Amino acid sequence: MVRSMGHIQIRNVPDDVHRTLKARAATKGMSLSEYLLAEVTDLADQPSLEEFVARIRSQPRPRSRVSGAEAVREARTERLHELDARR
Repeated sequence: MVRSMGHIQIRNVPDDVHRTLKARAATKGMSLSEYLLAEVTDLADQPSLEEFVARIRSQPRPRSRVSGAEAVREARTERLHELDARR
């Protein structure tokens, strides 16, 4: 199966940015195109912030019989008892 490949072209890249990216590619023994392809592939594999938030919001909210404040109080009390037991 032959996959179709798209093309990306970026114009007006500042010289300092170009130099930095080219140097990073060289340290990995890659051409600039190979390096940038790897970087954009990694970028595409990660969800955007909006996608991540939408995924989290679509999940059911956990329910608890104890309020957050009460849970913190219980944890602090338990920790104090542990510290007292060590003395």
